[in-house]
Amino acid sequence: MNIENSGILNPIPGYPNGYVTKDGMWAAVPLINSKKFVIIHNGQQVHVANNYKFAKSYIQKSTKSASVSNLEKFYE
Repeated sequence: MNIENSGILNPIPGYPNGYVTKDGMWAAVPLINSKKFVIIHNGQQVHVANNYKFAKSYIQKSTKSASVSNLEKFYE
């Protein structure tokens, strides 16, 4: 069954279904009946954020630091 407007059925309106980076390496998945989001990297749970804003911020900071370290390895 395909529900086009699944947000209508969301018990906590305003909270998205989650967040995934373009490369698919990071994801923030909402916990059931909670405002918290589990952050997953490479298939492993790495953190639990209190809300969507903090989850997305954590992922963005982690991806920035990872890209800098990859550049450092390239120049070594």
